[in-house]
Amino acid sequence: MHRVPYWRLAAFYFAYFAQVGAAAPYFSLYLASLGLAAAQIGVLLSLGQLMRVVGPNFWGWVSDSSGQRMRIISVTLACGAVCFTGFFFVTSFWGLFALLLALGFFTSASMPLTESLTLAHLRGAISRYCSIRMWGSVGFIVTVTLVGYALDALPIASLLWMVLATYTLSWICALVVPDAPGGGHAAPEPVWAILRRPEVAALLAACFLMTLAHGPQYAFFSIYLVDHGYSKAAVGWMWTYGVVAEIIVFLLMPVLMRRYSLTGILLVCFAATVVRFLMIGWGVDSVPVLFAAQLLHGLSFGAYHAAAVTLIHRWFQGAHQVRGQAIYLSVSFGAGGVLGSMLSGLGWDSIGPAWTFSAAALAAFGGYVLVDWRVRPALI
Repeated sequence: MHRVPYWRLAAFYFAYFAQVGAAAPYFSLYLASLGLAAAQIGVLLSLGQLMRVVGPNFWGWVSDSSGQRMRIISVTLACGAVCFTGFFFVTSFWGLFALLLALGFFTSASMPLTESLTLAHLRGAISRYCSIRMWGSVGFIVTVTLVGYALDALPIASLLWMVLATYTLSWICALVVPDAPGGGHAAPEPVWAILRRPEVAALLAACFLMTLAHGPQYAFFSIYLVDHGYSKAAVGWMWTYGVVAEIIVFLLMPVLMRRYSLTGILLVCFAATVVRFLMIGWGVDSVPVLFAAQLLHGLSFGAYHAAAVTLIHRWFQGAHQVRGQAIYLSVSFGAGGVLGSMLSGLGWDSIGPAWTFSAAALAAFGGYVLVDWRVRPALI
């Protein structure tokens, strides 16, 4: 009987998202401290997402050819850590551009391979995915909170040491996770035939719009709060509230997925995202409004991601499972993330933060329409 390496997978998710928690909320503050303009910061932060457009598919092909997912993950994490050391020496825009491009290429391997590996270990017990994935959220909370307090007492440049430490921890945890058999049986239809199905194309387009909508949140939320007088510790807590909601939702997802349809869950998530970004854009000076908006992260990411991953796993069978997760991440977190970061950088300087978040809400509404129009009827 196959035993799921629950705690080793959980430890890797914890460490990987601890790195995300140390970097994502605060790296824009570090870039701003270098004197870069908002548009430049938007471009730089989009590069990691750009590499997620091509990187996951390349690493998925390497994984399919070699069958060694965890070795690829550990090697690319080590390469990513080496790339990250360059930030200690480079401060020019084009130097940062090159470093972030290389870093994004190597780190783009981790999530599609880890997601497919976890689902392969679970062997159909998909409801257990959320109980493993939630440890990533716990790791995010630990670092986003601790780093926020640390940066109130230390120079912003000390962030580089904190992020490098989490990269090292991720690499160590990757070394102890066992690999799992691949997709197994041959896929019943080619990838392009799956992608041409209206419900699949519509879901991927909706996922693209969801991540695009998060562009201002990921790139400028911390800057927005600091500009309105919040301390870095308060910024950390605002991120933490959202991820606590995410953990609660992950714990509830097995029950929710048994009780409600996946498309019903997705529709609620997209609607919640519209409300969330309108609240952030126009209610930044109200702590209760921001708190409520951050709690909606449990829906705008937690429930949304769990439902989307489950549908992708259902549609991309057999040997296509790694490629299916890679396509999902490339289209959503890759292409959607690139455009979201770049457009939010341009909008921040031209139409202002509140209207930039309003545009994000409009993008999320577009995703709602696609799910209701094409995905829901196909799954009734």
